[in-house]
Amino acid sequence: MAIDVIQTQADGERFGSLRASRALITGGAGFIGSHIAEALVSLGAEVRVLDDLSGGHRANVPSGATFIHGSILDEALLASAMAGCTHVFHQAAMVSVPASVNDPAGCVRLNVAGTEGVLRAARAAGVRRVMFAASAAAYGNEPPMPTPETAPVDVRSPYAMSKVAGELLMATYARCYGLSTVSLRYFNIFGPRQDPKSPYAAVISAFLDALQHGRTPRIFGDGGQTRDFTPVANVVRANLLAATSAKPLAGEVVNIGTGRRTDLLTTLHAIASALGMQATPQFEPVRAGDVRHSVADISAAKALLDYSPVATFDEGIAALVASVKG
Repeated sequence: MAIDVIQTQADGERFGSLRASRALITGGAGFIGSHIAEALVSLGAEVRVLDDLSGGHRANVPSGATFIHGSILDEALLASAMAGCTHVFHQAAMVSVPASVNDPAGCVRLNVAGTEGVLRAARAAGVRRVMFAASAAAYGNEPPMPTPETAPVDVRSPYAMSKVAGELLMATYARCYGLSTVSLRYFNIFGPRQDPKSPYAAVISAFLDALQHGRTPRIFGDGGQTRDFTPVANVVRANLLAATSAKPLAGEVVNIGTGRRTDLLTTLHAIASALGMQATPQFEPVRAGDVRHSVADISAAKALLDYSPVATFDEGIAALVASVKG
């Protein structure tokens, strides 16, 4: 069961304006990027996907999109991919916190220098707007809840730092060069095509994979930790709303989540129930740096982008399980 990001006639008219657009999605063979690509293709946009396949998969790229194999760090290739584009959805990044801790220089190279290169190429190509995949990791371990964008930045990893640096670059290019940009701080996104085989798999995809293959799901801590688990359809909608906003958008940062939180034990049992199973987890020690609770204040996204979630946690779990059942 696919979740439609177009809910009203007004949505259809607003997103229909992308029919004449040419969009570049960096990291478009990855989990979130491929869902954005799918939506844009369905709207009739000309879509280009630039991905080095270090974390994505060629099979994720929808039919109708042009696939370009390479890195955002290849300036000539990036300029070629960007030529004639009206919109850029910048999703490419080193996304693993542990990987960023092990290789901070690589994280800075890809997530900071790479993002600046994307902005520079977008400016040179005359792109109308750049949407940036920011992260709730910016808020650190003990933010106020629900967390507003005005909460202090508290970076605890090279990954978190690099995402905040990306936000600052978006604002800088808007203020210095007049490039329209917006940073969308994603909260715990889940859905089909999220790779469960990655050693850094998100908890929902890890739970699902364990249950499907007869393994005992692992929970680090007591299972009372809460997250704003956000179905990927909401992120796709947020990106489309940002791309079509009539407001100028000049580097603003907005949270993208559901505004509700769910604990890990409830999450595990919801997945098991959707599979027609029962689940008993194995509890392990809390990992250093893990956040106890997290939930987004999404009022700014509503005010700036007209954003509201189109999929609840339960609907997202149902869609995810349906996708693996075939």
